[in-house]
Amino acid sequence: MRTLLLASGAALALAVPAARAETACADLVHAKLPNAEVTSASVVAIKPGQACRLLVTSRPTPDSDIRIEMMIPLGAAWNGKYVQVGNGGLAGSIPTAAIKARAEAGYASAGTDDGHQASSRSAHWALGHPGKIVDFATRSIKATTEAGKALVLAQKGEPARRSYFVGCSAGGREALMEAQRFPNDFDGIVAGAPANYNTLTTGGRAFMQQALARPGGYLGLTDLQLLQSAALKQCADGGPFIRDQMACHFDPASLTCKPGQMAGCLTAPQVASAKAIYGGRTVGGRSIFPGYTPGGEALPGGFQAWTTGPSADRISEAQGHATSSQFMKYFIYGDPALDFLKADLGAKYDHDRRKVAAVLDAVNPDLTPFARHGGKLIQYHGWNDPAIPPLGSVRYAGEVSRAMGDAGSFYRLYMVPGMLHCQGGAGPGTVDWLGVLERWVEAKAPPADLTATSPGGDSQLLCPYPGVARKVGKGGAYACSMSKARG
Repeated sequence: MRTLLLASGAALALAVPAARAETACADLVHAKLPNAEVTSASVVAIKPGQACRLLVTSRPTPDSDIRIEMMIPLGAAWNGKYVQVGNGGLAGSIPTAAIKARAEAGYASAGTDDGHQASSRSAHWALGHPGKIVDFATRSIKATTEAGKALVLAQKGEPARRSYFVGCSAGGREALMEAQRFPNDFDGIVAGAPANYNTLTTGGRAFMQQALARPGGYLGLTDLQLLQSAALKQCADGGPFIRDQMACHFDPASLTCKPGQMAGCLTAPQVASAKAIYGGRTVGGRSIFPGYTPGGEALPGGFQAWTTGPSADRISEAQGHATSSQFMKYFIYGDPALDFLKADLGAKYDHDRRKVAAVLDAVNPDLTPFARHGGKLIQYHGWNDPAIPPLGSVRYAGEVSRAMGDAGSFYRLYMVPGMLHCQGGAGPGTVDWLGVLERWVEAKAPPADLTATSPGGDSQLLCPYPGVARKVGKGGAYACSMSKARG
């Protein structure tokens, strides 16, 4: 039994000869990692054969407790590549299923709980622990990268020939954080529906919740169905989802009840709530961050799941309600008694969020170091995402363009009509994003128009933004065209 001494960076490549027999999985429990230790090493069954499953605890600071899991396919099952997967929500558990899925596809794969073991709807662990917020924001993903790459080298005797990061939602924020702050770590990155404007999205959700909480402002399922039907009638040309959101100018005020009308309409407070959801947070009449787009309000996984909850008395069950409350209590204000429904969401909030935004938000549009490294970045977002405003991705793409000019040599954004948060919805949204990225990195084949599919066999063409898919014939045929920017 020997002890494996591992380092990171350039020294790592010299730690083990370039070619030797694989190290037994059980021996990796003795590996020496930077600020981390392997707590378990065991061989597990995966579909193609077997993998070495490793559990790691990383403590880069005295207050850190970052848990990491890794699976390395054994023998010929390994494709020579490393994939790191992102987390979701407020994290708190390791995305084991995603890690295993990548391992079964041949990749050495790793993920983290982002530095805490609480519920994905809870942030109480951040109270009085600013270092844990840093762990959550960046340090946990960096620690995972260092441990993951080191353990691949220790087990295989050679480094992974390519490294990729894939994440959606909070994992999409992590993906952009990697490109911005650790530009040399990955050859390619997939950032899905990124929560990169974290503090702005939270403020926007709180703004919407305050509108819904006003007398008569709540929107039930019947009201959401009314909004969805009206939006589709106006903007979908009779189809099940809106293909060109930038050309849609749906105004919920068109549904305002006329005098004496009691059904099939919205009251003035409900119209105000709908406008807050679609329009996003405003301060002094100026839009601070966009809201959500119309057409998927009443779908399962839509507004009820993220904004309105199943009923007025159960609105706190909505994921957006819970995470916004927790975020403001523990990340921004450090006050467990804070009622975010009464918080000042004007200029004061934008002042108060700055310190946390510097740690948590991944908004730097200058990706020059990542591009210089040779990295490729694919970002995608569902146009009917009820969790992270899709126009946030449009905003970031615009900021990258303004900062760098034409970024097409390394960056693509795909907006997916009809898709909800990361998946699902009325529009076909399934794309092998990692496969597309690999072809770009390894075969030097930049992605152009892509075909998204659904479990039912439907498909639609996706175009790099600002392209949209338009119907050009019968049988679901679509072609790409350009759309003018909204407003």
